[in-house]
Amino acid sequence: MQDKKNKQNTNQKSSKKVADFLEKNNIHKKDFALMIGVTLSYVYNLIDESIAFSTRGTTLERIATVMDIMPEEFDEYVIPSDPAPYNKNLETLKGYIKQNKLSTVDFLKKFERKKRLQIVDILRGTKPLFIDFSELKKIGEILNIKDEELFNLWKNIFTDYLEEGDFDTEANKALLEAMFNGAKKSVLSKK
Repeated sequence: MQDKKNKQNTNQKSSKKVADFLEKNNIHKKDFALMIGVTLSYVYNLIDESIAFSTRGTTLERIATVMDIMPEEFDEYVIPSDPAPYNKNLETLKGYIKQNKLSTVDFLKKFERKKRLQIVDILRGTKPLFIDFSELKKIGEILNIKDEELFNLWKNIFTDYLEEGDFDTEANKALLEAMFNGAKKSVLSKK
């Protein structure tokens, strides 16, 4: 009986934390639902405590990402046995967000609603950063990243993508250099 009471207090604590965040940041529940990939009714039920607070890792990680907190701040969160590996390119992107003094919510609001969930998943490290330069360019414009810096970020993302596909970057160094030189001329000349 005591465990049930403790669990109920935890649920209230997590639900209240989310409700307070939405109110403080003036985020409509519909926008929040889109950002974390759930239905509007689910968000209402979660906040009204009509249902138990989520224990699903993906949902909790998305909520935590949007709230700029660690998922471990929710008592319901169970740390996965295989956490996402460190990604230097993602950390670089997060550095630009901080440099621009944007909260995650402010950053997400710069994108069309249907794109926000994808950005949340990129920020939590479960989806890769864009290798499509035009998509990365949109982020660069939002974060005021200089063209040269954006190109270097893209180059690192693309190199990682190739290496994950077992492309030997050392053995193909000349090919990569020629490709990146051509891409750089093409991308940086389009102003």
